[in-house]
Amino acid sequence: MQQNKKKDSKSARAWMFYDWANSVYSLVISTAIFPIYYASVTTTDSSDQVSFFGWEVTNTVLYSYALSFSFLIVVLLSPVLSSIADLSSRKKAFLKQFCYMGAGATALLFFFDGVDTLWIGILGTIVASVGFWGSQVFYNAFLPEIVPKKDQDRVSGKGFALGYLGSSILMILTLAFIQFHDVFGIANSGMATRISFVIVAIWWAGFAQITFNGLPESGERVKIKSHHIWDGYKQLKVTWDKFQHMTGIKTFLVGFFLLSTGVQTIILLATPFGTKVLGMGEVQMISTILIIQFLAIAGAQIFSRLSGKIGNIRAIIVSLIIWTTITIIGWSLQADDPLVEYKFYFMGGLVGLVMGGVQSLARSTYSKMLPVEGEHATFFSFYDVTEKVAIVIGTFFFGFIEELSGDMHNSVLFLAVFFLASTLVMTRVKYNFKNV
Repeated sequence: MQQNKKKDSKSARAWMFYDWANSVYSLVISTAIFPIYYASVTTTDSSDQVSFFGWEVTNTVLYSYALSFSFLIVVLLSPVLSSIADLSSRKKAFLKQFCYMGAGATALLFFFDGVDTLWIGILGTIVASVGFWGSQVFYNAFLPEIVPKKDQDRVSGKGFALGYLGSSILMILTLAFIQFHDVFGIANSGMATRISFVIVAIWWAGFAQITFNGLPESGERVKIKSHHIWDGYKQLKVTWDKFQHMTGIKTFLVGFFLLSTGVQTIILLATPFGTKVLGMGEVQMISTILIIQFLAIAGAQIFSRLSGKIGNIRAIIVSLIIWTTITIIGWSLQADDPLVEYKFYFMGGLVGLVMGGVQSLARSTYSKMLPVEGEHATFFSFYDVTEKVAIVIGTFFFGFIEELSGDMHNSVLFLAVFFLASTLVMTRVKYNFKNV
């Protein structure tokens, strides 16, 4: 019994370490350095218009659409892949493949150096995003298999905290590398920035080896055949039928969909909003992102403890009220406000407190609602598809509203609707609050 406990503990630590490995992509590529770099190399002569295969479009709109397309691919792929992973006992194999796909595409961003190579930047953005989010399907599916329900909030929260810490460390090192590029014999900051994309890829794939070596692969490996694809879709239908008898889970997924539309869109597109609309410089944006990262470490732990006192659902509702406040603050910010920098820092602090908390709680709440035995990758495919559809809708309409109205403020205000709707839906989730 003691030996099994040690083995489970080792698996949990290995599982958490993937957050340390892959969160550098989420921070450096999705949130911080790459969006700033993208804006700088696609803005010429005070114009933000770019030509993409003959399509004249605003650079930030194109970036929003590229993200939407990448998540659409994940939506189409992840259900059948996760079902096949359950049927063939290959969750870890799929986790590896998507990890290497994402890290490889991130490294290829090195060759994106201006509007002439815009296609590399957009293609790299799409493939890296598919790799990152595709791997999350299989990563999340391990949680209910290696961690008892009573420990899932704690382990999920620790995973997010590790991710925030690791990614913050690498971003600080990367910023020093870019800022003092001449010390390292690099010609300019642009080249140093492109090298940093390769460093992110090496960190991601390298530290993921700890996870790959420590996670178990349950069951006998079965050779994948063509009929497994159709079996995968059939298994999705079987899993959907099971939801009909699982109290509260369908309502929770609706609330999670609305929540994710707002949260993920803010995480992905806050940097373009800060730089383009509010005129935040690189120093101010990086400072804000670091504030978010370090407060997110505390936030994940604070909301884990809060859930122990008032329940997961009520804790999520508290975070949703704060998210609604964040969108209203963002909508009210103006570039000519002499205090805009400090208000932006304050808004970033609020984002940090609730970002890690709501993501961690949503994952562990859903995990605890699932049966102990079952097709966990298939169950989590519904969770991940729900999140990705939400991101497709959020990022698309964020870009579309900007293109339609010419003002990104309207896009920010649009997100408040989703937070308010999610709050109403979450109040209707019926579940045993002693356990969740």
